Amino acid sequence: DSRQVYAGFDVGTAKPAPAERARVPHYGIDICAPAERYSAHRWAGDAAAWCAEAYRAGTPPLIVGGTGLYIRAFVEPLDAVPKLDGSHRAALEPLLDALDRDTLQRWCARLDPARAHLGRTQQLRAVETALLTGARLSEHFGGERPAARVVRYLVVDPGPILASRIADRVHAMIANGFVEEIERLRSIVPPDAPAWKASGYGVMRAAVEGTLSMAAAIERVIIETRQYAKRQRTWFRHQLPESAVTRVNPLDQDAVAQAQWWWKNIGSTSAAAGRTA
Repeated sequence: DSRQVYAGFDVGTAKPAPAERARVPHYGIDICAPAERYSAHRWAGDAAAWCAEAYRAGTPPLIVGGTGLYIRAFVEPLDAVPKLDGSHRAALEPLLDALDRDTLQRWCARLDPARAHLGRTQQLRAVETALLTGARLSEHFGGERPAARVVRYLVVDPGPILASRIADRVHAMIANGFVEEIERLRSIVPPDAPAWKASGYGVMRAAVEGTLSMAAAIERVIIETRQYAKRQRTWFRHQLPESAVTRVNPLDQDAVAQAQWWWKNIGSTSAAAGRTA
């Protein structure tokens, strides 16, 4: 998960509970300081190492998440991504962060059109790469690259009731201390730290700081999560090879049996699981 890597950002990123992590070894959680930048390219390298470690231990790895860019980076390894100068990047960041959605998309369409349809974080990365290096980040998704890894996908999607489940989950986060977590993090994490870009955190921080009502913040988090889930569904429908996908509705009576069958017969040889929201 692109945000569960950050230590301290727990409730809003829906990290697995300690009991669950004690029962099943998890990788990629709490490995970065909130002010540290973490990319899909870096994650793909880390994930490859974690998978190798799991295989050495005799345990087939199950890759769980819903971030399409990270899945693609792992399955289709990238060429070496240009390294950006830290000081130049820091100087450029305030300018880019101030761009509204439409302006950023226009910049990206001009500088790296192949990535203009992606989300804000990916557009920002494409624009800063083009401005600082003169190269297009999209070029590193094409041409000669290492052979793609063979994986099988289990896509878990509850269908029409996803919207209500998202609302329930956001309210559960509030009940489980999301607001208190924001208050604690504000005192120790710089406001421009990359971890704050995790879904929901910026909105809830605005509520804690008094620039947005709590009711409005909760509603906005729900809406933003629904929008993200819609993008996930679109990605899972159009970017995965259908022959490698098994789809499961968790509300079906035999959903658990279907998932167990998938793991025993398909997934344990080489696996990735996708989830919406």
